[in-house]
Amino acid sequence: MSFPLLTATAALPALGAIATAAVPAARRTAAKWLALIVSLATLALAVTVFARFDPDGARYQLTESHAWIADFGVRYELGVDGIAVALIALTALLIPFIILAGWHDADPLETGSKRWRPTQGFFALILAVEAMVIISFEATDVFLFYIFFEAMLIPMYFLIGGYGDRAHQHGEETASTQRSYAAVKFLLYNLVGGLIMLAAVIGLYVVAGNFSLTEIAEARANGTLHMATSTERWLFLGFFFAFAVKAPLWPLHTWLPNAMGESTAPVAVLITAVVDKVGTFAMLRFCLQLFPEASKWATPAILVLALISIIYGALLAVGQRDIKRLVAYASISHFGFIIMGIFAMTSQGQSGATLYMVNHGISTAALMLVAGFLISRRGSRLIADYGGVQKVAPVLAGTFLIGGLATLSLPGLAPFVSEFLVLVGTFSRYPAIGIIATFGIVLAALYVLVLYQRTMTGPVKPDVAKMPDLRVRELVVVAPLIVLLVFLGVYPKPLTDVVNPAVKQTMSDVHKKDPQPEVEAAK
Repeated sequence: MSFPLLTATAALPALGAIATAAVPAARRTAAKWLALIVSLATLALAVTVFARFDPDGARYQLTESHAWIADFGVRYELGVDGIAVALIALTALLIPFIILAGWHDADPLETGSKRWRPTQGFFALILAVEAMVIISFEATDVFLFYIFFEAMLIPMYFLIGGYGDRAHQHGEETASTQRSYAAVKFLLYNLVGGLIMLAAVIGLYVVAGNFSLTEIAEARANGTLHMATSTERWLFLGFFFAFAVKAPLWPLHTWLPNAMGESTAPVAVLITAVVDKVGTFAMLRFCLQLFPEASKWATPAILVLALISIIYGALLAVGQRDIKRLVAYASISHFGFIIMGIFAMTSQGQSGATLYMVNHGISTAALMLVAGFLISRRGSRLIADYGGVQKVAPVLAGTFLIGGLATLSLPGLAPFVSEFLVLVGTFSRYPAIGIIATFGIVLAALYVLVLYQRTMTGPVKPDVAKMPDLRVRELVVVAPLIVLLVFLGVYPKPLTDVVNPAVKQTMSDVHKKDPQPEVEAAK
């Protein structure tokens, strides 16, 4: 029996979470180092998965299948395609940086009669989220996927509500109330989506008789499993609703600005760069593969919602006074691009959407983590409280600028490649949608450059004058992310080689071919 590499990649952070939580309270530093070492070991396994994956091989590789709940047709089935491999690598890459960036975020702090939760719990919860996200990318049994799709809400709830941002303008009592509100809102939105999905999962079992993604898709492809049109559409909507909440897609997005605004910067990155990617990934893996006809039926409405997300998120980002909420609304706009690329039903659009998931994760991590370092120095999230930072902390200002330029998809940085592919793929089939979506790029330039101008340039504010530049630990966090943004912006081939074959198979699932360009016949 071959080594269960996929199980090991998900199990290691899960075991690490248990071990970290069990470290004695007096040994907080040991708990931090244990969590970091486990995250680096998980990254090594993820790199092994990436290296062993053959883009020209079978669709799902490194597969594992074991009986689990036989009476209900539930199996422990894992397998990865090129899209899952890329997102597993992204997740495993970001977690060590998240842990390093949050090194002191959960240190004990007396605030009147209140004390922060144990440091060990903070890092254990991060590892628990990593384990659940990775197995969600690996699961090819629909019920298995559903369990971890929902279970990751629990550690995220405690990370948002129990370890919120200390840089609050209205005192600890108000901050605690707002953290609790953000955590409950996050949980309720996602639980409602999950309950609707559960009904659809049960409905799928009634129709198909099992939960195996590969078996159901194969039966649909060869004609041995037939779904009534109305049944397929209802099941699709049940799955899509849950994924759209997680994604987040307008108008189901309102939990995200609260959750990111009240979280620490590393937890905000965990939300938008890691957890939310499960929603867009699941649209590709489950919606399109299980319900191809319903996906095509819903495409016009979904493209309109994605377009609204792009423009709405960007417009609200322009008007924000809070740095973290600005990044949250920018992420809503970017997720609109990702969903638009998925449902453009072109190979360029879906390849671009997958690359966008990876590149958005890296660029948002870079921008938000540097913003977190900035906020921790000044103790404020308000843009108006900053000014002239580049004169006193030039390295911090420079890395903040690069993260911002990546967010607006500057050519030469990684997000440009993915956004370009999404727009080209959308324009080739839906030109009006593609044209309007380009206004999102203009607005992105506006909110990023205005943010930089107001915080980093101009006269030095008195409270900024003694601000220290980035420390060694902070440089270790930021520098590799910037290197990756430049490398993948110049040379995205390592990712495209892995992703493109999986995209072609997804296009085959929905029986779509790329539109052929209209060439005027030579006279």
